[in-house]
Amino acid sequence: MRMFTLAVFVLALTGCASNVVTDYNSSAVFGNYATWAFAEGAGSGTVVSLDGRRVQSAIEREMKREALRKVAVDEADLLASWRIVEEERLEQIGVGLGFGLGRGNFGWGLASAPPVREVEEGKLVVELVDTELNEVVWRAASRRYLNENQSPEKRRELIDEVVAEMFSKYPPGLE
Repeated sequence: MRMFTLAVFVLALTGCASNVVTDYNSSAVFGNYATWAFAEGAGSGTVVSLDGRRVQSAIEREMKREALRKVAVDEADLLASWRIVEEERLEQIGVGLGFGLGRGNFGWGLASAPPVREVEEGKLVVELVDTELNEVVWRAASRRYLNENQSPEKRRELIDEVVAEMFSKYPPGLE
């Protein structure tokens, strides 16, 4: 019975793990911010990509939910900056094979490693910059990844979920 209780407890803790990590400037007074705009160069590209447009739409929706009004850059209290940080990882795409011969305590064996492939993924990072201080006052980073194999609909859903979860932790201290 004790093992069952421990297993349920571990599963409950795992289910509570967040998909985003946030950090903030503890001296910032978040109640003083009323307006916002996208920082110039948000997304770090000269052209807004398809995923970039999805991210911007999600951020606009969440800022509106926070009762922040979008204005021109020179009038904003906060500048929203975001980027998709690309990472490469290796993914196993099969199983290794092996065989062996032997008798008693002695034998020979051969094995092959499982096939792998490189997968490019991107994690979303959103930062809010105080325009008076010209410094980041709030930052959120996703632990979930976009990858090249996802359909446009799955990418939009993932971006919407991640950005909503990020802004559920804004303003800080209300979680």
